[in-house]
Amino acid sequence: MRRVHVHFARCAAALCAIALPLSFAGCSSSASLNAGSNQSEQSNSQQSDASHDALDKSNVPSVVDDSPHGRAVAAVNAMSLAERVGQLVMAPLYAGSDPSSLQDLIVNQHVGSVLIIGNWNSGTAGVAAATSALQSYAPANNQLLMTTDQEGGLVQHLQGDGFDQMPSATNQGSMSTNQLRQSAAVWGSQLKSAGINVDLAPVVGTVTVDRASNGPIGALYRDFGLDADGNADHAKAFIQGMADSGVGSAIKHYPGLGSVTGNTDFTADGILDTTTTLDGAEIGAFNSTLEANPSMVMMSLATYQAIDPNNPAVFSSALVTDYLRNTVGFQGVITSDSLSATALGGIQPSDLGVRLVEAGGDLACIGAFDYVQQVLDGLNAKAAADSAFADKVTQSAIRVMTLKYSMGLAS
Repeated sequence: MRRVHVHFARCAAALCAIALPLSFAGCSSSASLNAGSNQSEQSNSQQSDASHDALDKSNVPSVVDDSPHGRAVAAVNAMSLAERVGQLVMAPLYAGSDPSSLQDLIVNQHVGSVLIIGNWNSGTAGVAAATSALQSYAPANNQLLMTTDQEGGLVQHLQGDGFDQMPSATNQGSMSTNQLRQSAAVWGSQLKSAGINVDLAPVVGTVTVDRASNGPIGALYRDFGLDADGNADHAKAFIQGMADSGVGSAIKHYPGLGSVTGNTDFTADGILDTTTTLDGAEIGAFNSTLEANPSMVMMSLATYQAIDPNNPAVFSSALVTDYLRNTVGFQGVITSDSLSATALGGIQPSDLGVRLVEAGGDLACIGAFDYVQQVLDGLNAKAAADSAFADKVTQSAIRVMTLKYSMGLAS
């Protein structure tokens, strides 16, 4: 928010520069009138005319912050609370579903992001038809963040004509970073042609246990298969290649799922990490990867005993706000892993988005369609009743809109 403060400070300085001469003009004319001087009356008249000129809006210097952040602040300030809340929700469109199923959410409830999920085998043309229809529901000056999980190997949601069959991330790890960047640029161009603007990849976690026992990552070959430094270098190359084609990336699953056994998508068991620390190499790989400017950081749904034993990472203000934002300095969009995952099954859906935003996160990624309305309702109700929470919603909406302006999705 520092740039906003600078903006207002400059505006105040400009107004003071105008107000000061007026103050002195008023004092001079008061003294002249007391003396009864015709010459002073004439001078006072001239100064009065000058005062009117100074107050003319055309003479007030215009100080505008035209950066993506400055434009986002102006856009969010013009939004209703419901519009701000909508920018914090990512709704799913499954393969085989008609895009019109999301029309009401986008048009009337202002949902600002969509997750293209499931096994799409219709090629780039089929996906492009769906994403184009979805974008037509959004305002022309505030288009959708259109995301998917296109990691490679067993996690590649979009296939068919126009999409390469991507190698697993572990195989990508055997490439040189230059080769990976070139390949990612090709994969990114294919996503771009299909209307996808953010790839929810790469996985930056480092596997620290037996690979076969690491259900969410190692067993599925979703990591680059290297040490923490090597994983960071390859993640940077992947992000840069995507960016070369105009596609953003999301690093995941902060601070890593390489030390648990349970897959948070499908179980609440085996998802307590007892070894990851804030000063360890594993989280260091994520922090190093931030140098490549990913569009988002996706938070893990596991719990980290040495960091915050009482909350999963996605709901941990100690990890999200105190560490990632305030210590590491990341001020971009923080998104969740799917809030409808089994790992969070004991939490009311209406509380999920609220807990994300309270912790300092921004964008609620939702894998199950029937959760979307409940998450929206929970956010709207909390923001309407709690002004401090409404302020957090505003800050999150500004971060999301800053990303959209930087990507050319908002104008």
